[in-house]
Amino acid sequence: MGCVDTPETQRANRQFMKSAMKIPLLDEKTELELARQWRDKSDESALWRLVTPYMRLVISTASRFRSHGLPVGDLIQEGNIGLMQAAARFDPDHKVRFSTYASWWIRFSMQEFVLRNWSIVRTGTTAAQKSLFFNLRRLKARIDKTGVSYLDEQGKEEIARTLRVSVRDVAMMESRLSGSDKSLNTSVGENGESEWQDLLAEDRPGPEEIVSEISESTARSRWIATAVAELNPREQTIIRERRLSEEGQTLESLGRRLGISKERVRQIEQEALKKLRSSILKQINDPVSAGLVAPLLDPTPRRRLPGQPLTKKTRTFEPLSCHSQQASGRGTL
Repeated sequence: MGCVDTPETQRANRQFMKSAMKIPLLDEKTELELARQWRDKSDESALWRLVTPYMRLVISTASRFRSHGLPVGDLIQEGNIGLMQAAARFDPDHKVRFSTYASWWIRFSMQEFVLRNWSIVRTGTTAAQKSLFFNLRRLKARIDKTGVSYLDEQGKEEIARTLRVSVRDVAMMESRLSGSDKSLNTSVGENGESEWQDLLAEDRPGPEEIVSEISESTARSRWIATAVAELNPREQTIIRERRLSEEGQTLESLGRRLGISKERVRQIEQEALKKLRSSILKQINDPVSAGLVAPLLDPTPRRRLPGQPLTKKTRTFEPLSCHSQQASGRGTL
């Protein structure tokens, strides 16, 4: 759970917001030039000039998440992490403005932070649950004109159709958002002979889940192996070293090994990923199953792990918050 903003953190946050809002926005040409300097030369000065104008996006996004009861400073910190993730992954050749790309990462970072800290119990672990968590209150207020605390069956069905989730998911999330955290040692019943922990269901995976997981893993390995075999030897080397090994090789080290520039390695990798994506989709013919191999097919170069510090010399920016040394790790999209 997040802590409460103190007068000191509130003053620091206001000062940070005031300073951030004074930084002028970039035009598209300057934005692309800075992004290329950062991508091609790892120019940290260019990175700083690229991200600081868009701290205002972090501030505006944080204001929309305040209703979840978490400190604004912590939300801004998480948004800044998302902004840096966007800069690390942004490809200026994709003809998308950095502000548009960064907005998604900032919002994603804050959503994950809210889900981790809103309750001591993990909330919103699936796409359906996340959609319900962030939209249920709004939709419920629109439907419930009588002020009744719980939705009737018709209301649950309407929300389920709107968000494309099950009625059961709606009912479970409504109950979750309406309650508060309770100790597992709290007594149950009039006599108090039992505790909540005595009523917990077995949380270990059942036989069906284990078989399903093994089946998915086997299918994924087969799809990837078939697709990689269709690449030429140089493409196979780059994909295996960059995407399939535990410690991925850098563009520079692979370039020296293959006798080509690191930019050429990057270009070959991008083309190979396109071929892999096409081959795998032909094999499975199912967009949902494609999610099983989505991390491999992400075309974004990984110069740095999400959340990993740039260098000791890199300037950082963050408001004063309850978690002044907060670290955060993210998975790929």
